[in-house]
Amino acid sequence: MIETYKTLLQSRLSDYRCKHSFCVAQAAAELAERYGADPEKAYVAGLLHDITKEADEAEQFELFRLGGVELSEAERRNPKLWHAMSAPIFLKEKLNITDEEILTAIRYHTTARAGMSRMEKILYIADFISADRVYDDVAVVRELAEQGLEKTMLYTLDYTIRDLLKKRRAIHPDSVACYNELILNMSSSSGI
Repeated sequence: MIETYKTLLQSRLSDYRCKHSFCVAQAAAELAERYGADPEKAYVAGLLHDITKEADEAEQFELFRLGGVELSEAERRNPKLWHAMSAPIFLKEKLNITDEEILTAIRYHTTARAGMSRMEKILYIADFISADRVYDDVAVVRELAEQGLEKTMLYTLDYTIRDLLKKRRAIHPDSVACYNELILNMSSSSGI
């Protein structure tokens, strides 16, 4: 099945995006191994997480229609978020993938959310630390990923939120909810 997925990716995505997907799949499988999740599922989630990233607006909105997705104002104004919402629908409709652990991890790999599963955190982090990623704090995030999922989630959310604030962009409510949950959990566990 993996080879079929890779062939499909190559027909739908640019070489750059295919390479990224292969790198995220590898990072997700490694994190799953480290943190006690299913490496095969993590690999599939990583491989397919951006399958609709380069789909045009018409295809995105057709997928939203099929999946009954209504975009919030913040989502409508940020097309970079669309693929995370359309990809799970594409995977269900076109590839008959019904594994909710994979589909939900893909759904929240861009915004995160409160109450994330281990697999969701793994994919979110894998997307930040994949071998193809180059940004100022990538070495820090890769090091944190070896120490714990929650610490890494908090750092990456902080990094993302600060970046969005600098650019005066809307911050998705799911990202804020995830950040708040992590902060509150850390405060309560440290007795603050």
